[in-house]
Amino acid sequence: MKYYIVDAFTDKLFAGNPAGVCVVEGALTEEQMQNIAKENNLSETAFVSRSGDGYDLRWFTPVKEVNLCGHATLGTAFVISNFVDDICEMRFYTKSGVLTVCKEGDLFVMDFPSQSPKRTKIHATMSEAIGKTVIEAFVYSDTLVLVVENEACLQGVNPDFGLIAQLAPHAVIVTAKGESCDFVSRFFAPNVGVDEDPVTGSAHSILIPLWADKLGKTKLTARQISKRGGILFCENHGERVKIAGQAVLYLKGEINYQVGSGKNV
Repeated sequence: MKYYIVDAFTDKLFAGNPAGVCVVEGALTEEQMQNIAKENNLSETAFVSRSGDGYDLRWFTPVKEVNLCGHATLGTAFVISNFVDDICEMRFYTKSGVLTVCKEGDLFVMDFPSQSPKRTKIHATMSEAIGKTVIEAFVYSDTLVLVVENEACLQGVNPDFGLIAQLAPHAVIVTAKGESCDFVSRFFAPNVGVDEDPVTGSAHSILIPLWADKLGKTKLTARQISKRGGILFCENHGERVKIAGQAVLYLKGEINYQVGSGKNV
């Protein structure tokens, strides 16, 4: 099975978020996909296969399947357009509906559902969990968004992962107004096997409507300020958001696994 690692939301190696991309020809069970994702040990491994006029796409962390992933979708689009079909417009069938990605120059523009968060009450555990004062709190589904005073404050966040895991079933996003861009963020998801994700495209489905409303803008530039870091170019379109970024190839190879057999080659 062809396998790629792509650094997403960056124009250079060893930055952005590395995504594993498996190009599947045949059938894999959920158990097989989970085992491969665990072995890859990246924050996400994508499994993509042809389906009609597009591609079926699923994403797995080392411990569970997720319903939406941005950086692995970007990585998959990079692989499809460069190594599989040489096309600029891609249609992916996922657990979050149909997602489209268009290649525009060196950018891959993803069309995702908007996920507008709702304000929630601040409690002391929130500030305790991140080691900084929380000034606003929002929630969307199983994800909590905590706003801190500024970018410097966000850089100084020192998460207690035990408390983070108690705050939200999926993830805690910490965000602030940016200095050199519109907004910045960090993403913590210990419950799905990812302590801190380098760059999280799907989180911006929540962050874009939040910051578009706060700043009164439809086009925004965002940075995720993890150690690797990444840049995202964002647009708010009401019920949909567009998230664009660059990507670079780190690795191209093969996984020695015979699809459909459950056995090593």
